[in-house]
Amino acid sequence: MNDDKALYPPVDSVMTGVKGLCPRCGQGRLFDGFLKVRLACESCELDYRFADSGDGPVVFVILIVGFIVLGAALWMEVNVSPPLWLHFLLWIPLATVFSLALTRILKGVLINLQYRNNAHPGEIDRGRDA
Repeated sequence: MNDDKALYPPVDSVMTGVKGLCPRCGQGRLFDGFLKVRLACESCELDYRFADSGDGPVVFVILIVGFIVLGAALWMEVNVSPPLWLHFLLWIPLATVFSLALTRILKGVLINLQYRNNAHPGEIDRGRDA
């Protein structure tokens, strides 16, 4: 990460992450396509190689979407009791669209928070003397 943060005003990490914008300047786009992170910001030229969201956003998506879709499907089964094909027609597309949209949002927020908090991958200090 570049140490020239004083040249850029602070940005709200959550809102810039939701919008998919650069964590440093808040202007350039973070994503190249739908979920692929760009190599660098087109506005301030921040190198995005530090950005590694890993599996964090996907775990939250599984929990959130699973809770909402499964809850709605169970409620509908108990109260309306529709045929099985209607469940497939409703819940599979809803879960897919909701998962993709939420993954992009949470990935952007996590990368923005990584930049703001200067997060680095974990390292084990094995003692330099040994």
